[in-house]
Amino acid sequence: MKNILLLLMTLLCFSFSATAQRNDKRTDKDLELIAAEPDKELIGETFNRWSIEASFGQAKGSKPYTNGYYANSPGKFFGGIAINSYSLGARYMFSPKLGIKANINVDNLQEQNNSGSLPFQMQHHQFTGEGVANLMRLFDIQKQAGRFGLLFHLGFNISRMTPKMGPQNKTEWNTGGVVGISPQIRIFKNVSVFADFTVNSNIRQHYNWDGTQFSDPNNNLTGSLFRTSFGLSVALGKGKIHGDWAIIQDKNDKRIDSLNNKIGEIEDLLNDSDKDGVPDYLDQEQNSIAGVAVDTKGRMVDKNNNGVPDDLEKFVNNTVTKNIASSSAAATENALLQLINEGYITAYFDTGKTQPNSASASNIGFILNYLKNNPSKSIDITGYSDEIGSSESNDKLASDRAQAVKTILVKAGIAESRLNIQSNGEDNSVDKSSDWARRLVRKTIFKIK
Repeated sequence: MKNILLLLMTLLCFSFSATAQRNDKRTDKDLELIAAEPDKELIGETFNRWSIEASFGQAKGSKPYTNGYYANSPGKFFGGIAINSYSLGARYMFSPKLGIKANINVDNLQEQNNSGSLPFQMQHHQFTGEGVANLMRLFDIQKQAGRFGLLFHLGFNISRMTPKMGPQNKTEWNTGGVVGISPQIRIFKNVSVFADFTVNSNIRQHYNWDGTQFSDPNNNLTGSLFRTSFGLSVALGKGKIHGDWAIIQDKNDKRIDSLNNKIGEIEDLLNDSDKDGVPDYLDQEQNSIAGVAVDTKGRMVDKNNNGVPDDLEKFVNNTVTKNIASSSAAATENALLQLINEGYITAYFDTGKTQPNSASASNIGFILNYLKNNPSKSIDITGYSDEIGSSESNDKLASDRAQAVKTILVKAGIAESRLNIQSNGEDNSVDKSSDWARRLVRKTIFKIK
């Protein structure tokens, strides 16, 4: 019998391996299959549908028995444990949730040692055909379960009973139902271990499990057998992970993800980082000063083209001067110094760039006009960067930004001796995870001396 079982195992392994290799070439029209580890790392696109399973354990006939014959040994754990059952099977999954499987089981039922039972031996061979449900996927908890899995199976069995002791010596073929559950744990990418708990119920059986009595042909016995086994499941195919754990994404889900991404892009376009009422995708000056009027393209209004936004001029004329007792030129001078030295006039830069963005042209123009109108003044130009990148490269980037603004002013007619550049490196005053906040610290500021 052992040689026959070994031959069946070899043939099944060869047959299912060959079939799995052919099926792996097929394209599934309904699902986009993505196989991944529980940490979502992408590792393949092939869903392994086939697996072979081998197990061993204990089978016990529950009923019927002739008086004097027992399956369990009183006083022993679980009525006594003996390895008397071996199984080999194959499973095919139509989808990640549902599939079918076939098993060949060989059981050798005998009395337990010290059970008080009369001696008996029943050889039991069984074939089962069953439907399989992956409960983790049915309840959509496979991500939370990680390496743990749970299968439910239900179907029919065809079995052969041959008593090896007692007065009866003929073989009987039986049939009935089978139901079970298999918890499993994936130990390698394509290998899992499992336990299986199965109940067999025969609707056609004439032998008692001890094999000493054979009932009237018209009197079918309801025979029950319980099997507990432990085994190994190996997935077949080109996929890099066992099919029971592959992460599957439906095409409809992919479309929904695409729509969500587009909605996110639209929301980004409608952002208004400087709160001037003009969306960023239309805003040519995304760092306009709060409260300053802008045109339809987000540019601060400067009708007299003097490089100073009109509302800033009003601020100088109406607000600052009102707080200063004198309306002399010195008061206006102090107001301009306040605007420059307190950072209202700033040049901004795009990520990794050393040239100011186009929105900063008017602010650099403001500094140029001031220096031309005040030839005795000099100015410090201090560069900053955000926190993205190494501190060393950010220090250089901040210095290069200050140098770039200096070069612009020199080419515009300001003596180089009046311009002093400095680097303050990274500005860590904002949340570096915010793209919009980082835009506010990629800058140069000015200080009149």
